[in-house]
Amino acid sequence: MSSASTSSASLVTAIDRSTALYGGQARRRVTVRDIAAAKERGERWPMVTAYDAMTARVFDEAGIPVLLVGDSAAMVVYGYDTTIPVSVDDLIPLTAAVVRGSSRAMVVADLPFGSYQASTQQALESAARFMKEAGAHAIKLEGGRRVLPQIEALVSAGVPVMGHLGLTPQSVNVLGGYRVQGRGQSGDELMADAKALEHAGAFAVVLECVPAELAERVTAALSIPTIGIGAGPGCDAQVLVWQDMMGLNTRPAKFVKKYFDLAGEMDRAVRAFADEVATGSFPSAEHSYA
Repeated sequence: MSSASTSSASLVTAIDRSTALYGGQARRRVTVRDIAAAKERGERWPMVTAYDAMTARVFDEAGIPVLLVGDSAAMVVYGYDTTIPVSVDDLIPLTAAVVRGSSRAMVVADLPFGSYQASTQQALESAARFMKEAGAHAIKLEGGRRVLPQIEALVSAGVPVMGHLGLTPQSVNVLGGYRVQGRGQSGDELMADAKALEHAGAFAVVLECVPAELAERVTAALSIPTIGIGAGPGCDAQVLVWQDMMGLNTRPAKFVKKYFDLAGEMDRAVRAFADEVATGSFPSAEHSYA
């Protein structure tokens, strides 16, 4: 390879690294334009949930481009059985903490159940609170064609919207439980919903618990990125709840891969601390003031 070719290859590498969504060198906040560009160049990227400043900092420094303050906080933070009880007032402090703890990631706030379904005005008021009080950069809401008026109103008002189709946890009582969605003819409905969300101005759409083949077809049909969770490898991006991927959830869903046994490590650490307190070996002189 000539020196000119080597220089060109190095330049391409440098450009790719500077514009990459995951692990990119740019320290400014990720925007919807960056996410659209990643779709165009075929880059796959990760999204992770976050609910506090410290974990947000860790994920942000790891290069995660999008952090979702999910209504999953209802279960992993507040201890509810479903996402339904959590409120805007519950999620705004968590969103603000994630924004303060990060410097590059786009922070997306989930609109919880009952905060947007009633009207476009309700959706605008809820989204405005997340953006004004917490500093969120975008919001996510669940549903297909039934929430098109809300999405159109939000986008028109300058609010970036991430959609969510398939298993929509806020509708768990209507769906009859946490079940795979989009099998058979219902897959055509999901496809129609996805195209409608794109047309309404959503910048991305989460596909949760849908057949991998359907998710791949939806991904190919849309010009906006799809973010899979239990939707197979064909999506543009993937998201997991961080407590699930770190092994804190003792009953994870099938689609969850455990990357670390944090529960086990925490158990060992707290037992070691407790044993040292009980035996009087902590605190030692090293951890005491003269």
